[in-house]
Amino acid sequence: MSAPFVHSRRVEFRDTDTAGIVHFSNFFAYMEQAEHAFLRSVGLGVICEIDGVKISWPRVNAACDYRQAIRFEDVIDIHLSIERIGDKSVTYGFAFYLGEDRVADGKITAVCCKFEHGVKPRSMAIPAKFVDSIKPFVT
Repeated sequence: MSAPFVHSRRVEFRDTDTAGIVHFSNFFAYMEQAEHAFLRSVGLGVICEIDGVKISWPRVNAACDYRQAIRFEDVIDIHLSIERIGDKSVTYGFAFYLGEDRVADGKITAVCCKFEHGVKPRSMAIPAKFVDSIKPFVT
């Protein structure tokens, strides 16, 4: 099994509710931030051009299961792995850690789409360069 990509971040005050606990919806933003950091780390982006084609990754599914609260100023590590690479989609898995404690698990599935000015985005096969760049993180 390959090692996950790890993205660390500190919980900001704006992320919390009146009880000082991170609002559940912020976990989705944290997953997206980790995904963007991961793609940058392998020389790609959530919007990028490969072989002259502009692609992006609309989400078709997102979920998160919570185990433990996290709070303002906590530093969390978000472990990203690739659960599945399909012909046109990628499913990312996320494990959230506060120290040694696993506090949440998430998942996002995104579809590779071709973007052209003035034309509705269309799903397309994932370019080989993209697959080759993320393949080391497949679990």
